[in-house]
Amino acid sequence: MKKDKVSRVLALYSQLLAGRTVQKSTAAQHYEVNERSIQRDIEDIRSFCRDDVAVHDGVVCDVIYDTGEKGYRLEGGQVPKLSNSEVLALCKILLDSRAFVKTEMETMLHKVIACCVPESNQALISKLVNNEAFHYVEPRHRTSFLDTMWKLGEAIQKHYYVDITYGRLKDRKVVKRRLQPLALLFSEYYFYLIAFIDDSDIQKIYESARDITPTIYRLDRIKTLSVEPENFRIPYNQRFQEGEFRKRIQFMYGGRLNRVTFTYTGGDIDAILDRLPTAKILNEDKGVYQIEAEVYGTGIEMWLRSQGKYVKNIKIVQV
Repeated sequence: MKKDKVSRVLALYSQLLAGRTVQKSTAAQHYEVNERSIQRDIEDIRSFCRDDVAVHDGVVCDVIYDTGEKGYRLEGGQVPKLSNSEVLALCKILLDSRAFVKTEMETMLHKVIACCVPESNQALISKLVNNEAFHYVEPRHRTSFLDTMWKLGEAIQKHYYVDITYGRLKDRKVVKRRLQPLALLFSEYYFYLIAFIDDSDIQKIYESARDITPTIYRLDRIKTLSVEPENFRIPYNQRFQEGEFRKRIQFMYGGRLNRVTFTYTGGDIDAILDRLPTAKILNEDKGVYQIEAEVYGTGIEMWLRSQGKYVKNIKIVQV
């Protein structure tokens, strides 16, 4: 540990920037100086914040004394941070996703808590998630795909072709595909790549060229990935709109865009409307709802039938 004044002031300033509270007695003991020296250091930092930072960066900040914490802390001039409740919510969502192998999940939780929560509250947040983290059940595929996801993200942004080998679920075959990657989505435990197949035999894959829609690939089933230096081009007026596609691909089954109508008699219409972002109520009479929605593929039918007696009169037509 360096004990010169410059190193000490920089260390104290770093602590304040990190959202920590600096107590004179503790700092004096740590740096082996008297409390008057720490007080002068605090005044130097306060002067720097009020004058230099404000003049050069236009950021208003100050070092104030917090009577509750019995120490000095930095007020203003910091990037807004997550609150304790927001961090707890994110950790719970992360755990409930069950999208990652256990070692990755534990690492992510530790980093989120360490980076976003003041030291004084880290132990409490950790205790609130530790039991669930201990009993965390990782996905059966036990595949780490974070590097693959990052490479695909870069390819999407730069419009690079990618070549993959992919383990299909239906026949367990490993196939090769040259793709135009469009988007990455998450849905119910899995991350997916949305892409167009670039294949001279495309007509053999689809029923006809006019039926071409994006194909969906689970990231954990991608065996190998290589990014080509060649760009693909999609006209701006035909660009892939991830948000609009996401509204209509709730069940991660590829296929044509369909319009589905059905009757719902259950007690929680919000659960239906939240599950189907494109859904709208055509009619309601004494708790009986007529619903219409647009979705890609046939996964919607399986989900609707899983609702049992509460869903009837299902009709699906191609848009």
